[in-house]
Amino acid sequence: MFLLTAMLFLVLTGSAAALGMKVWVKPKEAVERVVGGVEPEHTPKHPSLAFHELIKKLGNVIPQSPKDVTVMQRRLIRAGIRNENALKILYGSKVALGILLPVLAGLSIAGYNTDSGNKFATTLAAAAVGFFGPNEYVRRMAAKRQHQIARGLPNALDLLVVCVESGLGLDQAVLQVSKELDKAHPEISEEFGFVTLELKAGKRRVEALRNLAERTGVDDLKKLVAVLIQADRFGTGIATSLRGHADFMRVQARQVAEEKAAKLGVKLIFPIFFCILPSLFVVAVGPVVMKIMRELIPMMNNL
Repeated sequence: MFLLTAMLFLVLTGSAAALGMKVWVKPKEAVERVVGGVEPEHTPKHPSLAFHELIKKLGNVIPQSPKDVTVMQRRLIRAGIRNENALKILYGSKVALGILLPVLAGLSIAGYNTDSGNKFATTLAAAAVGFFGPNEYVRRMAAKRQHQIARGLPNALDLLVVCVESGLGLDQAVLQVSKELDKAHPEISEEFGFVTLELKAGKRRVEALRNLAERTGVDDLKKLVAVLIQADRFGTGIATSLRGHADFMRVQARQVAEEKAAKLGVKLIFPIFFCILPSLFVVAVGPVVMKIMRELIPMMNNL
């Protein structure tokens, strides 16, 4: 028990120290500020930078198929992680956790008198959690970011309609929406900002919009991109198309809300049956039972 507590303390302390060095200390920015943006060879590396280098080197150990690399790179982009070394760090984390967690699990259960098969199964489960845990973490981050984008899309669409109807072109309207929603919805503001950068770099509008849909993977945003591409291709008014799509999304959101409200009664059956009804039963019947136990049962025993 003491060994398990010590291991847990070391893991939590190391995680807190790594988070502190990454968020508050920021060693890379400090080194670049001191040496003027160029890190000389004789400058000693910060421990966190050395740890990052070690993780990146471990990432090269796993054989990477092109298909898996493409899928994981797309998932990292959808999670908002666009660092050039993000994929290597992800694979390095899989290797490090796949080795560290089984070792910690083996040390923690070494003192228990259990079957060797159970110990092996626990170690194998820890290895699986360590190896596949980073993938699940990235997947959850991507799903959370997609939810935030879908949540901010109605406001972005309404603001886009206002900008286009006021006389701005579509490119300028996208840029203005990106600026206005920077604080309220930073995720969709960032994606619109990338569209603006791609347009400034010389890409065609259709290609930039398709990259937006592919980069985010949000169904509602894909529908909006399809509407904009069709309006641009067939010469339909952008303002009219956006206004119609905004009305469609408003009706769809109302239908989704009505559907959730209709399902609420069915979903409340189990909480009511297992949580509320036992409490009501105790409150209503409890005093009667206590009175019977105090008065009626002794009276019957005296008879």
